[in-house]
Amino acid sequence: MTKRTKLILVAVAAVVLVAGGLVGVGCRPTTHPVKPADLGTARSSKEMIALLDEPGPVTLETLASADWEVPLSGLLNLDHPKAKLAGLVDRPEPIEIYFHAIEHPTRGLFIVDTGVERAFSDDRENAILSGVVADVMNVEALVVRQHLGGWLGAQRQPLAGVLMTHLHADHVTGMRDVPRGTPIYAGPGETSDRHWQNLFVQPVLDRAFAGHEPISEWRFSPDPDGVFAGVLDVFGDGSVFALSTPGHTSGSTSYLVRTTTGPVLLVGDACHTAWGWENGVEPGSFSHDRPGSAQTLAALKQLVSDHPTIQVRLGHQAPQGAAEGERLSASAP
Repeated sequence: MTKRTKLILVAVAAVVLVAGGLVGVGCRPTTHPVKPADLGTARSSKEMIALLDEPGPVTLETLASADWEVPLSGLLNLDHPKAKLAGLVDRPEPIEIYFHAIEHPTRGLFIVDTGVERAFSDDRENAILSGVVADVMNVEALVVRQHLGGWLGAQRQPLAGVLMTHLHADHVTGMRDVPRGTPIYAGPGETSDRHWQNLFVQPVLDRAFAGHEPISEWRFSPDPDGVFAGVLDVFGDGSVFALSTPGHTSGSTSYLVRTTTGPVLLVGDACHTAWGWENGVEPGSFSHDRPGSAQTLAALKQLVSDHPTIQVRLGHQAPQGAAEGERLSASAP
C-alpha cells in the first residue's frame, strides 16, 4: 500500500467515523430496490448430492476479466495458526477478477458475477471505480483481460440473467455492461446490511445498478440436512444449485453447476485464494464475519472431499495444481 493510499484511507476513515457517529448504525451498501426472486425451488443438500454423479445439461465457461493486486490480509486470516506457521505476512497479492458463463439448453445464457466493464479499457476516468474510491482500492494496478461488454457482444444469444455471489464492488464492476431489463439475483441481506463503510461503497453500487431492474433476492429455506444454510434448485431441474454460504457477507452465495462434463463449484469469496482453499484458512479483513467464513469454508471443503469429482473455482485465484492461476506459495514471505 502506497503512502498516498494510506493517507487517503486515514482521511476517508475520519470522515466516515464522524458521519457514522451521526447516523448511528451506518447505511446500506446500495439503495437499489429489491424484490423476492422468481427463480429457485428449495431442496435439501442430500437431494442435490444425489445428482452429482450424473452429468448435467449445462455448459460453463470461466473467464478472467482482469488481473489485480490487493492486500493479502484481506484475502486470508493471517492470524490463523496455519498462516502463522507458513510465515505468511501482509503484502500485495496478485488476484484475478472473474465472471462465469452458464449456458442452459432451454433457459439461455446466464452469468455469475460480472467481471469488469468496458469503461476500464475505453474510458477509465469514467469507470465505475474512479476518484478517491479508485485510489483506495488500488485500481491503478487493475489490468483488463476481457471486459464484459466485449464478451457479451460476441455471444450468439442475449443474456437471460445475472447470478451474483455477493455485492462487493469488485464483483459488480461489469454491471453497467449488462443490458437493461436483465434479471439480477443475489442472496438475502446483500442490500440491507448496515455498516459505516457503506457510506462510500453505496455511491459505487448505486451507479452500478442505476437503470436496472430491482435485485431479486434468493428465498432460501433452512437446509433440512444442516449442511448449508440453504439450498435452492435455481431452474427446478437440478442443473444449477444456489448455496447459502454466509460469512464473507451475510448473503454470500456459492453455485454448484452440473455441467455436461461433471459438477463445478463456484465458491465465490467464501475462499479467495488457492492457498486458503488448500489449507482451509478463511478470508481475512474483507469478510464481515470471520467465524462464519470459517464455518462456511469447512462445509464447502467437506462437500468436495466427499465428492472429489467436483471441480472447484475460487473467488480470485485458480486452485493449486490448475493449469493457470496458481499464485500463492506458503514459503513466500
